[in-house]
Amino acid sequence: MHRFVQVARRSLRVLGSLALLVVTLGGAAYIVPGLLGYERYVITGGSMSGAIERGSVAFEKRIPVQDLAVGDVITYLPPPDSGVSDLVTHRITKVEPGQAGSTVFSTQGDANPDPDPWTFALTEGTQPVVAHTVPLVGYVFVALADPQVRMAVIGGPAAVIALLALRDLVGAVRPDRTRPHVPTRSGAGLPV
Repeated sequence: MHRFVQVARRSLRVLGSLALLVVTLGGAAYIVPGLLGYERYVITGGSMSGAIERGSVAFEKRIPVQDLAVGDVITYLPPPDSGVSDLVTHRITKVEPGQAGSTVFSTQGDANPDPDPWTFALTEGTQPVVAHTVPLVGYVFVALADPQVRMAVIGGPAAVIALLALRDLVGAVRPDRTRPHVPTRSGAGLPV
């Protein structure tokens, strides 16, 4: 039984170390791209299937709007009269001069049979362009957006740590029952 307890403790330590490593790497993967100037978007639709699959994380780097070209994949908010209120990640299919020196863009999802029914000008000086994608990782971010999932992911391990600490505290305060209690007499000598 003692051997089993030792193996179980060692296994728990290894699992705890692996979990800590995974959390550390996940935290670094979340923070480092932002420090390197990348923006992250989770692809939730299938309009770019073939190039960027649903559930992927798109890492985008900002470039000057005048450097955008046909073939670049960008994430943008369509014009208000388009009826689309969410960000869209599509490929630029046409770049044309607009009014007052602006540039007008047309886009299309790679998996869509037709181009988007709107054109638009970008008002900022820079625009994020997809530089890299990581498949499937976006599902983790989508799941963590749910408060119940987030509570389970954060609260579950915290509860386990609290219970283990409580067990150790109770074990430290309780008298050890494995050793037999030998009463001593004060002032008495050894039995003869």
